[in-house]
This record gives sequence, structure tokens and C-alpha cells, in this order.
Amino acid sequence: MAKSQLEVLSALDNAKIQLYHFTAIVIAGMGFFTDAYDLFCISVVTKLLGRIYYTLPNAPKPGILPVQVSAAVTGVALVGTLFGQLFFGWLGDKLGRKKVYGVTLLLMIFCSLASGLSFGHHPRGTMATLCFFRFWLGFGIGGDYPLSATIMSEYANKKTRGFFIAAVFAMQGFGILTGGIVGLLVSAAFEHGITVYPYNNNINPGLSLPPRADYVWRIILMFGAVPAAMTYYWRMQMPETARYTALIAKNAKQAAEDMAQVLNVEFDPEEAKLEKFVQEPSNQYGLFSKEFLHRHGLHLIGTATCWFLIDIAFYSQNLFQKNIFTVINWLPPAATMSGIQEVYKISRAQTLIALCGTVPGYWYTMFFIDKIGRWVIQLQGFFFMSVFMFALGLPFHHWTLHKVPFIIMYSLTFFFSNFGPNATTFVVPAEIFPARLRSTCHGISAAAGKAGAIVGAFGFLYASESDNVSEDDAGYPKGIGVKYSLIVMGFVSLLGMGFTFLVPEANGKSLEEMSGENEDDTIDAAEESTPDKQGAYNWTAPV
Repeated sequence: MAKSQLEVLSALDNAKIQLYHFTAIVIAGMGFFTDAYDLFCISVVTKLLGRIYYTLPNAPKPGILPVQVSAAVTGVALVGTLFGQLFFGWLGDKLGRKKVYGVTLLLMIFCSLASGLSFGHHPRGTMATLCFFRFWLGFGIGGDYPLSATIMSEYANKKTRGFFIAAVFAMQGFGILTGGIVGLLVSAAFEHGITVYPYNNNINPGLSLPPRADYVWRIILMFGAVPAAMTYYWRMQMPETARYTALIAKNAKQAAEDMAQVLNVEFDPEEAKLEKFVQEPSNQYGLFSKEFLHRHGLHLIGTATCWFLIDIAFYSQNLFQKNIFTVINWLPPAATMSGIQEVYKISRAQTLIALCGTVPGYWYTMFFIDKIGRWVIQLQGFFFMSVFMFALGLPFHHWTLHKVPFIIMYSLTFFFSNFGPNATTFVVPAEIFPARLRSTCHGISAAAGKAGAIVGAFGFLYASESDNVSEDDAGYPKGIGVKYSLIVMGFVSLLGMGFTFLVPEANGKSLEEMSGENEDDTIDAAEESTPDKQGAYNWTAPV
């Protein structure tokens, strides 16, 4: 049986959609826009980095990043993100969401700028400096995941909470899209007014890489600081969430005052009621307790594993689109293009995929998540991802001869990842855990996702190489090829379907209902284990 809710929390749960909801979406969403831009823009410039720093004199083809360097440049930000999610997720529950929120943004601004200013006396020094700053950039990005989701979930009403959290996450799509657009604009601007020479010109291969090309990758990376800087002031003006202030800091008066300014309604602090509320056993157990394991152990396994599995597929697809486009001959051979021209064509391809598949998927999630629920969206997303992965992988040779149908089906894998588990794995952990552990558990789930992203980034880097050594890039070991890599990702998606059954449905329920924080602890253990009581905090699949 549920206890009566605190007045201020009940008001938030039942509030009509107001301006502050959209303000919170913009403030949290712009941070997430920056996160996505910074993580994915690196895929636009890695080919150019190889040309600038690793082209050998008189080589028949332009240089590429050595396999270890490519892995580090691509994956080091993901490693930083993993650690940032764990650290800032924990810190958000200890110090407060707002106090930590500004620190992550400052770190992102500084490291975005520093990444573009990476210098060294030799290529190895430049790449080492770049990797150093991208690690700490990822560390700051990591903090934005649990904090943005938690803040939005604690500000939203229960009727449209899914829409609001998904809207924050949807900014990831615009960040990926903007990465492609910025690549297009910068490369077009630097190529304007000069004679373009392909690498295999009959005069001098060096003409394909004018000195100004070094500015292109630096500007693209540094642009990530712009949206973050625009958001900082407004992020610092947000009041702390009422759930943190009341349930964790135990300051009922401050929570009432903060939300009175937000909702323009006066609240009774209900200090005596809050004191009784927080002293209940259901509001005192810790993360490593048997009680947490009983109530939320399967939930955490479900959210973490599903996020791990979706990110294997999602990040490998996004970070190595250029490899797939080259294999199906959508991108011309590198030797037939100049360095800046190659950036332009990679950016154009990634922009088209983002525009047609990635961004629409996020919007479908936003508009359907509170209608059909998180569980259904996640299950069907994993299902259709596996269908299209198999459809692309099994007859792969056929698609190399039919580029347009391949691009359409490839876009659909992005569509269903975003109208599916890529969005729901972000939303659900912010809804089902207790307030005092919410940011921490979201950080753990997100960190599991980044572990999957690292597996996808490093694994696909090697696996996607051809099993024919003569077709592999210089210095890269023999792989299984794109065909079998796509098939493997199809099986990964099928596995995600299975673990989705560990994830509960939070649609239409308050955060306290889902976490069990307002459960009446006077009910006996036998009643607690009956099916109708399990819905609050034990795993159930909607039927």
C-alpha cells in the first residue's frame, strides 16, 4: 500500500505542462547536444588526421592512422565517459544535481578547445596530446548522462515524463547531425577558391593536402565548446530538484521555496511528514544492501545489460560509417580525393544518414513513449535492428552492387535504434531507482553502455577489416569483414530483446511508486511478495 506523497512532490507529479518544463529540456538538452557532437565529430576527421600525420613520401595511397593510434583517438573519449558516468553519477547523489552540473560543462568547454589546440614536435606527440584532452572531455561528458536524465525526471510530471526525458536525449541526434553539417561547412569554406588536387594527381601528391587542411580538424573539434558555453549561465540558474532537496538533503522548507518559484504556488513544507518519510526502512537501504538487491537488483542488471548491448551496435555503426560507405563504394577511393574533399564527402554521407534515420527515430520515441510505453519501444527496437542487420549482412555482396537500397536499410537500423533501445535505455534508469541512488544507478547503467561502446568501437575497428589480407588497410590485422560484423550485431540485438524482460514499465507512475519509496512498510512479508505488490519494485514484463 502506498503512503501519501509529500505535497510538493505530488504537485510536480500532477503539474500541467509549463514553461519551466521546456526550459529544463533546453538547458539539459543543449548539454546533451554538446555531448553527442563531441563524441561523434571525431569520425569526420580521423581520415584527415591520417593524411596529415602519417602519409609517407611517394606512397601510392594517402596515409591512415596506425591501428593503435586510430583505436586510441576514436575510443579514448568513450573510456573517459565511462569513468565520468560512474564518478559524477555518484557525486550527484552526494552533493546534489545542480552543484555537479556546472562542473561537467566547464570541463567539456575547456577540453573541446584544448583538443583543437593539440600540438607536438612529431605525430605521436600531437596524437598523445589529442588523446589526453579527449579523455578528459569524455570524463565531463560522462557526468552529463546521469545528471541530465535525473534532473529532467525529477522536474517532470508523471503523465509526460517519458516525453521530457526522451526530448533531452533526442538532442543527441541533433548533435550527431550538427557534427556532419559543421564538417560540410568547414571543409567547403577551406576548399573555396583553391585548385583541388586529388592524391593521385600527376604532379605532386602533396598538393592534395594544402597547409590550411590542418585548421579543418581543429575547428571541427573546437566547435563543441560553443553550445556548452551558451548553456552554462542558464544551467547555473536552475534550482536544485525538489526530490534531492527534500528526500536526500532533508530540507523540506528549501524544497517548498524552490518549487514555489517554479510552479508559482505556495507549499506547506510538511517537515514532520518528511522526517517520518525518510526514516522508513524503505528509504534508508544502500546500494550494496540485500534490500536493494531484492527490490532493484534485476532492474539494474536489466538496464545496464540492455544499454551495454545497444551501444555495441550504435557506436560501432556511428564511428565507422565511413568504413562501411567505402566498402559499398559510396565513398570514392581515398587516392581520388584531396584531404579536405574527403572530409566533405564523409560529412555529407553522415549528415544524410543522421537526417534520414537517426533524428526521426528520436522524435518517434518522444511522441510514442507515453502512449505505448518504454518496454514496447525497447523490445520492438531491438527486434527490428536485428532484422535489418541480418538483412544487410547475409546478402552483403548483393548490397555492394545496389547502393541506394543499402543506404535505406542501413538508415532503418539507426531509426529503430533511436525509436527503440538507444532512447529507452537512457530514460528508464532515471525513473525506477530511489532518489538517493537514482543518479548513481543511472551512472552505472550508462557506464555499462559505454563499456559496450568501447567494445563496439575497438571491436569493429578490427573486425570490419577484410578477411582478405590484400584488401586490409596497411598495419591492420585480418578481420572478419563488414558482412560478418553486421551479422554479429544482429545477434547482439537479439540478446538485447531477451534482457529487456528484466526492465519494468514506468509509464504513468510516479518516481516514488516505481522506486518503492512510498511503499507502506507495515505490510507483512507474505503480502509483499504477492503479484500485485511486485509491480512497484520487482521485475515485470507488461502483457
